Amino acid sequence: MSELAINGGPEAAEALSVPEWPQVTDACRENVLDALESRNWCRGSWIDRLEEEFADYHDAEHAIAVSNGTVAIELALRAVGVEPGDEVLVPSYSFIASASAVPAVGAVPRFVDTDPETFNVDPESVRERITDDAVGIIGVHFAGYPMDLDELLPICAAHDLFLIEDAAHAQGSEWKGEKVGTFGEFGTFSFQESKSLPAGEGGIVVTDDDVLAERARTMQNIGRAHGETGYRHYALSSNSRLSDLQAALAAAQLEKLPAENDLRERNEARLLEELETIDGIRTKPRDDRITARGYCLENVRYDPDEFDGLSRDRFIEAMRAEGVPVYDGYEVPIYKQPAFFRDQVRRLVPPGTDVPDYRNLHLPGAERLCRENVAYSHPVLLADEAGIATIPEAIRKIETHADELRDA
Repeated sequence: MSELAINGGPEAAEALSVPEWPQVTDACRENVLDALESRNWCRGSWIDRLEEEFADYHDAEHAIAVSNGTVAIELALRAVGVEPGDEVLVPSYSFIASASAVPAVGAVPRFVDTDPETFNVDPESVRERITDDAVGIIGVHFAGYPMDLDELLPICAAHDLFLIEDAAHAQGSEWKGEKVGTFGEFGTFSFQESKSLPAGEGGIVVTDDDVLAERARTMQNIGRAHGETGYRHYALSSNSRLSDLQAALAAAQLEKLPAENDLRERNEARLLEELETIDGIRTKPRDDRITARGYCLENVRYDPDEFDGLSRDRFIEAMRAEGVPVYDGYEVPIYKQPAFFRDQVRRLVPPGTDVPDYRNLHLPGAERLCRENVAYSHPVLLADEAGIATIPEAIRKIETHADELRDA
């Protein structure tokens, strides 16, 4: 096999052409121009259209558009009635918002471990970490790979816990033929520009519960009742509205999302077929209960022992040199972030509330993923079939030269 690209050789994945992201289409331009010229830049017809079309796409009765995915989680927590000092179980391996939303509403995060096979919350860890003060769970459909809802929903029912599905990565994912987001009290989504449905920023919450939906709409709109525009406010709450300009952009992106997800899923199936034959590259388990995938990124686990001791970081460096844009993902679990040092959380919760010592917490599944994860973003799966085929070729090339890289 030819010399490694990192040493001056040809790129193994030279044929891999990853589309630019986000993609700007004619529909994007037309929709945004329509919203611009309408002069209804706050809440116009595009908000209504986006909420209706997203609810329909995600099999939900209600959708409420918001300013970003972080406030989507905060809104869901407020709407389900989380009170200061309550405990909410949160994932340990995710973007920080999956946990930081909890102290933002005055509650205490209690981290649960991550299943390294699926990158999702470990149901057994959930069972172990429920306390008398726990009122609910935030779980992430990580990278669009759904959580094990068959395990989590009975736990919630047995302990009277709400479930908020953080589906920021999972636009279009299905569990047993039903889109994610409606299994719990709320599903929350992000439209940040790296997501598969981008609008720069923005987000949306979905629910099948009429009462929760009305409460969320009031809280989203500074305490106004749904449909009112005057100066009567029925609840103390913030403003988390999405603008009509962003809604117009998101609506155009939603139009093309189903076809893009179909292509991503076909390409991922081709890729996994090859990756599963490479020792040292561990893919997520095939699960027949996952009937459709949404995507934000995708992950494999890297075992340096199968690559002559070549470190994960050096492997990633070599892969990027070969033309495959992979990266390491989250460097530390959320509970190791400086933002979760105990004094910072104590400022946001009622005085005297017991706050865990997050800095000294040890959850082996999450920490293992921080050492082993190799990630690539969803636009990679929009490349053509020939380009996708070069990814395992690049891995095998590095595997052949692993001792050379390790020694260097």
